[in-house]
Amino acid sequence: MAVSRADTSTLGRWWWTIDRWTLAALLALVGFGYVMMLAASPAVAERIGASSRNMFFARQIIYLAAATTLMVAVSMLSIRQVRLLGWLGLGGSLLLVAATLVMGVEIKGARRWLSLPGFGSLQPSEFLKPSFAIVAAWLIAEGKVNRRHGATLLAIVIFLLIAVLMKGQPDIGMLLVITAVFFAQFFVAGLNLFVVGFVGALGLFGAGLAYMLFPHVQSRVHRFINPESGDNYQVSVALEAFGHGGLLGRGPGEGRVKNVLPDAHADFVFAVAGEEFGLVICLLILGLFAFVVVRGLVRLLGETDLFVVLAAAGLLTQFGLQAFVNMASSLHLIPTKGMTLPFVSYGGSSVLAIALGMGFLLALTRRRLSRVEEER
Repeated sequence: MAVSRADTSTLGRWWWTIDRWTLAALLALVGFGYVMMLAASPAVAERIGASSRNMFFARQIIYLAAATTLMVAVSMLSIRQVRLLGWLGLGGSLLLVAATLVMGVEIKGARRWLSLPGFGSLQPSEFLKPSFAIVAAWLIAEGKVNRRHGATLLAIVIFLLIAVLMKGQPDIGMLLVITAVFFAQFFVAGLNLFVVGFVGALGLFGAGLAYMLFPHVQSRVHRFINPESGDNYQVSVALEAFGHGGLLGRGPGEGRVKNVLPDAHADFVFAVAGEEFGLVICLLILGLFAFVVVRGLVRLLGETDLFVVLAAAGLLTQFGLQAFVNMASSLHLIPTKGMTLPFVSYGGSSVLAIALGMGFLLALTRRRLSRVEEER
């Protein structure tokens, strides 16, 4: 893009202050999203009897285009505008998540989606993750400045409210991601090591409680430890797909996993990539996720604003953890969890929420000359 350094317009300032390497990596992941939908979704649409083989691909074109636009638009915001949008997003998401408990669409025993005319289904909890990361970072930072404000206590109260709503749906996987983000922010803020140990023990207790209370959690753990104890069809087929793909893959369109896996275009899209494009492309996708996380953390080394550090750390934790869970589930390294691969898997709510979070990250890590510029 040919933009002069003397250009003081909004676009000019944005171009010369944005982290262009991170933006390029994110756009590369969006490109992989288009390629993987073209590879995996037609077979899935045909198997379920959809009206068109390109139904999922056509939708994802719109979702990814909207997500890219949203990410770039949010990345142009100032720090003050990021905080404001975080609060608005959190408030709206909490109301919509609460609405799912009353009027939500029930799928496989869970009420996580709202049916919207013209959009399909919306999963409001996806937007909780980036919004809560921003709000929690601001409250923790304010609590560090003045402990009398009770800002940190408010952050904990909001987290507990989210936990209650997540349990009601139920969506334990989403709750674990939000918990990891919240804990990472407290840790970066300088949490006492004794408290770190206590919270870690509390987390283990919570995991054990989830295992005892939720049958689907028990089932997934049992199938992970002992694959012969239940239905491991999807994971077994995914592992076979990686084996068939080898180093360079069987070639575009030559894979069979997409013809038999129900979630080949969503939760197991990484297996499709492994079979058709091979280990090399899988490592490239993994490298792009690692690059975004590491690059973001490196950008924070010279940052003096605690809010920016905490917010960016939370967003990077969410982004990296979600990618890890998806890929590790496909490789049977952890118990299976229905979680999308950021920008690569099919899904409107997921890709838009991830774009919002990465837009926040790009806005927070922009180079700013002064505190006055930060607040503009």
